[in-house]
Parts: sequence; C-alpha cells; structure tokens
Amino acid sequence: LEIARLEGYLAWEAEVAAAQRDARAFADRFPWLGPDDREALEQAYTDDRLRYAEEVVDRAVGRCRALAARYRAECRRICARWAAVCLSVAVAVALLAV
Repeated sequence: LEIARLEGYLAWEAEVAAAQRDARAFADRFPWLGPDDREALEQAYTDDRLRYAEEVVDRAVGRCRALAARYRAECRRICARWAAVCLSVAVAVALLAV
C-alpha cells in the first residue's frame, strides 16, 4: 500500500513538472508578454492542466471502484451458487447412502 502511495505521489509530481514545462513552452509563443503577464499565463495554464488531470484521475478512480464492487458482487454470487451445488451433491450422496 505504501509503495502504491509513493508511486501515485511520484506520478502526480511528474504531471506537475510536465504541466509547468508545457506552460513555459506555451508562454514562449507570446514573446511580447511582460514578465508578470507571462507568469500569470503560465500559472493559469498549469492550473487548468492540473485541474483536468485531477478530473481524469477522479473519473478513473470512480470507475475502478465501480468495477471492483461489481466484481465482488459477481464473486459472491458465484460462490453462493457453488455452495448450493456442493450442498445439494452432499445431500444427494447422503440420501443415496441411506
């Protein structure tokens, strides 16, 4: 679990670095911007990109949770069927043994 958290942290930090790098590249398209305007543009770009990345992650987590719940329910259903089959076979064998 701790390794997964560390992996998630490192992945997010990589996304932040990529967003900042791309924001600088985007701002380079506007050489006439002053330093304050350039900084504001870079910050807005980075914020928008990270907000979008967070939404993507949230949707993926929600989908994973929904699938996990669905698979757990399916496993319970299959286990219940197998238990019923095993019990039926055991009862049939016991009745035939009598």
